[in-house]
Amino acid sequence: MQGLPDYDDFDATGLAEGVAKGDFSPDELLSTALERVDALNPALNAVTQVQADRARANIAAGLPDGALKGVPFLLKDLGAEAIGFPGNNGSRLLRNTTYSYNSTLVERLLSAGLVVFARTTSPEGGIGCATEAAVYGGPTRNPWNLNHTPGGSSGGSGAAVAAGIVPAAHGSDGGGSIRIPASSCGLVGFKPTRARLPDGPASGEGWGGMAIEGFLTRSVRDNALLLDIGSGPELGAPYVAPPLEGSFIEAMEKHPKGLRVALCTTTFDGDKVHPECAAAAEAAAKLLEQMGHHVEIARPEVDTMGMMQSWTSIVACGTALGVSQKLAKLGRELQPDDLEPVARSACEYARTISGADYLDALETVHAYGRQMAGFLDRYDLLVSPTLAEPPARVGRFSHDRESYLDYRLGPDGVFAYSPYTACFNASGQPAASLPLSWSRDGLPIGVHIAAPFGADELLMSVCAELERAAPWFNKRPPLAREGR
Repeated sequence: MQGLPDYDDFDATGLAEGVAKGDFSPDELLSTALERVDALNPALNAVTQVQADRARANIAAGLPDGALKGVPFLLKDLGAEAIGFPGNNGSRLLRNTTYSYNSTLVERLLSAGLVVFARTTSPEGGIGCATEAAVYGGPTRNPWNLNHTPGGSSGGSGAAVAAGIVPAAHGSDGGGSIRIPASSCGLVGFKPTRARLPDGPASGEGWGGMAIEGFLTRSVRDNALLLDIGSGPELGAPYVAPPLEGSFIEAMEKHPKGLRVALCTTTFDGDKVHPECAAAAEAAAKLLEQMGHHVEIARPEVDTMGMMQSWTSIVACGTALGVSQKLAKLGRELQPDDLEPVARSACEYARTISGADYLDALETVHAYGRQMAGFLDRYDLLVSPTLAEPPARVGRFSHDRESYLDYRLGPDGVFAYSPYTACFNASGQPAASLPLSWSRDGLPIGVHIAAPFGADELLMSVCAELERAAPWFNKRPPLAREGR
């Protein structure tokens, strides 16, 4: 490939510093990113809706003089409404949806000088822990091993960042959809406290408050900077997160001592997970002990299965609402090829849920949040694996299953594979996945760290300390190395 030969040596912050110093231009960075799309995307199937001319025009018109001026950037193809960037939302029914406005988060990202040029693939409706949507003509693949999934639902963003197309990308997380791809692709994924980032203006909350925006990055500081750019309440928000004491970037320089750390190497129900995933969490806990923190084996006594059943009901209703709204705009009934089996089954399940059932599901989720708050009142951090196994093979979580309930709750369903991440969407507490381990087969294994509600800065401080203790930035997947 042509382009900047040292592109991989920089994270997004470093590229922005290079633009500010005149070492390279936004056009050069965009050209490099586009060349990498051409070279790598045929194997990955991670980038969609490329709008190179619009990105060039935005550069020519003059970029805002923000903290990430000139850095190429990708938006997830789910929400993230943006003028000039059509979306599919992972669905044939929603193919090529256009927007007349920018979401509040997109406005903030553009104001930072980022050069958006395309979107990244997502499963239909954001449902699932793999990105394999029919609208994209095939599955999205993991640059560490093309036979494995990069995760979901921000799997396209995870694959694109890990492969080196961009240093950072947008994602969203309603049940682990940032942290699952981060774990699967060897990246940093940080889910902030509920309402830390804006959802509007199209909505006040997603999935009963469980969904939140965020980012996938190679470095902790990029995630911190993007969170600083995006954070803060918006006009008319139904609720806001507790205010930060400073900033995410400032939190990186803090060194908390003597933290109380709970280590859980089983699921929260006590079931065993893959030994390499358990070992990854144990190794992270040892690092934290070496930093002066106090670690003990503990797991929260919470009704995780009850929460997951309620999560499944809430998301089914959200899926059905989105489908019915689109069909109303089209003025027609659902057609056989509009939806894949999982989304179709979710809509069918939603029809069995009454208004009272829905409110009861919300109450169950809120009760779970109180249970988790009680546990994290006794501990400052909860460390576990991010996933119960190393990254799954492509096809295992395809949307061909006829039963949405089996896809989510079955013995080989999403929650058996990802038993940790949705817990903190339900509780609203901040949680991050860090790339601290790799399997014997060379696949990334993430370590999951959660903190009390509102303690985002504490969590960011610990993430930065772990990155300094066990740096991962120069670990690059085979596809990225071959495609340079």
